[in-house]
Amino acid sequence: MTSILIRVAHPGDAAGACETMRRSIVELCSSDHRDDRAILDRWLSNKTPDSVAAWIADKDNRLFVAVEQGRVLAVGAVRTDGEITLNYVSPDARFRGVSRAMLARLEATARDLGNDAVRLVSTETALRFYLSAGYRQIGPPQGKFGTTSSWPMRKELPPVGERS
Repeated sequence: MTSILIRVAHPGDAAGACETMRRSIVELCSSDHRDDRAILDRWLSNKTPDSVAAWIADKDNRLFVAVEQGRVLAVGAVRTDGEITLNYVSPDARFRGVSRAMLARLEATARDLGNDAVRLVSTETALRFYLSAGYRQIGPPQGKFGTTSSWPMRKELPPVGERS
């Protein structure tokens, strides 16, 4: 069994990260997009290698990849203001703890950047995952990319040195 490494993304990861995000959306988020081609097209429209490379280069963004044997299994990003903007897992790595490990890395990074809380917008697919990780809903569902339920959420972070 190989180990999974979560590390800072570099430009050479853009294509693999893009593929992982696109597969995650198409294959795992059907309760959100309901196989509606228009919703999928909107959601996937910025999931391109060029967009991912721009996110990697953005000084206010911290983008990470989880890799195993050179394959990107998960992609996560947090802004310097504590907003988690990405947390996608490959269907090949689902239920292996990769998303939870990525989330822990994103939260630790947000805390290291001086944030006392993180926020995100959860898909319907990931809602139970975030609730189980200590997030709480902070508003009514929003429509994102044409979906009907994207939940704004927040989690208070423990001070540096304390565990969540």
